[in-house]
Amino acid sequence: MASKIVVGYDGSTSARTALNFALDVAKAQGGSIVVAHVLEWSPYSFLSTSELAERHKRRTEELERAETALIQPLLKDLETSGVDVTTTVKYGNIAEVLVSIAKSEGANHLVIGRTGHSALSSRLFGSVAGSLAQAAPVPVTIVP
Repeated sequence: MASKIVVGYDGSTSARTALNFALDVAKAQGGSIVVAHVLEWSPYSFLSTSELAERHKRRTEELERAETALIQPLLKDLETSGVDVTTTVKYGNIAEVLVSIAKSEGANHLVIGRTGHSALSSRLFGSVAGSLAQAAPVPVTIVP
């Protein structure tokens, strides 16, 4: 059975190293990759109707910006990789969204870099890697 690997990607050097690792695994196993970029978002705020509308507008703009500035150039770079690569950009708690993506995609492996752009928040609220190691429905590889 061919593998399907979900890779958490935030554009950091560590995320690129994780993606390169996943590409090597996918090539060796004849598998595919889902590159998942998750924009951190907390649902825990009390906002007025106008503030909710503004927040929704900002979220839409951020998703579009991530797609244009991060994902499209990455896909262009991976065109010659020889691996089937798809992408998804979502909002939410990073670990929870990656678990959800792994389940919905029928992935059998999840790969992330050890550190990313949210190093400060991980020190304050716990790491994505630690959360995934406890909650993921598939094996998780944390690439240094």
